[in-house]
Order: sequence, then structure tokens, then C-alpha cells
Amino acid sequence: MFSKIDVNGDDAHPLWKWMKEQPKGRGTLGNAIKWNFTKFLINREGQVVKRYSPMEDPYVSPSRDNPH
Repeated sequence: MFSKIDVNGDDAHPLWKWMKEQPKGRGTLGNAIKWNFTKFLINREGQVVKRYSPMEDPYVSPSRDNPH
């Protein structure tokens, strides 16, 4: 968790490769991670729900079923 890993290229960590390959994990201007504040939202089933650019606020409002 605290060691440096590659997120792009041939030596990219498998988790990052997988997240970027998912339909909702693809970038809008190419698939490479361009900045270290790119975020991925993954649901309880392990599916990528959304990829957030460094400029987007990943705030998710509470639902009626889960107010916390």
C-alpha cells in the first residue's frame, strides 16, 4: 500500500491495468493516468462505477437506502 508502483505502461500494476480496461474506467482523453489524483469508484460487486479526473469532485450523496 505504501510502495511506489507504476500505473501506466508495460510495468503497470495489474490492478491499475484492470481498472483502466473496464468500460467505466476508461479515460476521456486516452486511457493513461495523467496525474496522481485520478480516482476510481468501485462498487461492492467489484465493478468500476466511475473514473474521476483530478479536477472532478468524487462526492457521492447518500442514498435513501444508506443514509450514512
